[in-house]
Amino acid sequence: MTSDHEVGPDRASARPGPAPRDVDLDRVWVGVAAEVWRRRPGPVERLAGRLLRSPGLARALVTTPSLLLAWVVATAVVLLAGALATLGTGTPYVALVAPAVAAAGIAYAYGPGVDPAWELSCSVAVSDRMVLLVRALTVFGLNAAFGLAASAASGVATAVTLGWLLPMTAVCALALATATVARSANVGVAAGVASWLIAILAGQAATGRISAAVTTSALWLPCLAFAGCCAAIVLYTTRIPKGSS
Repeated sequence: MTSDHEVGPDRASARPGPAPRDVDLDRVWVGVAAEVWRRRPGPVERLAGRLLRSPGLARALVTTPSLLLAWVVATAVVLLAGALATLGTGTPYVALVAPAVAAAGIAYAYGPGVDPAWELSCSVAVSDRMVLLVRALTVFGLNAAFGLAASAASGVATAVTLGWLLPMTAVCALALATATVARSANVGVAAGVASWLIAILAGQAATGRISAAVTTSALWLPCLAFAGCCAAIVLYTTRIPKGSS
């Protein structure tokens, strides 16, 4: 073992010193981040770019956590299991599961803490509100399509299908509004799923049927009104402050 006095000039010169004053480390890290995020757009992103007429918005859309392949496959598997359970028992499990699954997906359309491309989506020349609305509508449409396909496969009645589409709209709107106000996707998921479980349990307690939450037509208008209120909260929360462009 050698002491500090025995260290040769070569080893002493190899010790790291303070960074030069003329080096902008922030700029260096911006360059590193740009290199990390740079990749060639795939066919889905190119199609989205043509439809949306914005490459930045298309990149933000395809990096939505709940639109990634693993999440989409998991959603399809859950709804497929619900369809099989419906066929075996006659209980509309697809209608009961779909709103909760959609609420989780739409809450994770909001980025802070869960979206690896959140900083990228904030840097594009598109407002945060537009990014969020495009993501939310796409996630909602995909989940609705999956739910309708699972309902058709399980042979549920058309009235039941309409019965879960409207509550799903309200639950998704609540999840998104909570996520944007709390700035946390996890809080949005908890609010959406918990509210739907409460609705199912309340319907069962009132009528004795677990499917009451998706078969009671008297709830359709309140669900639409509630969804409208939550949408207004989302629009207000994501507004552009005065004085900013």
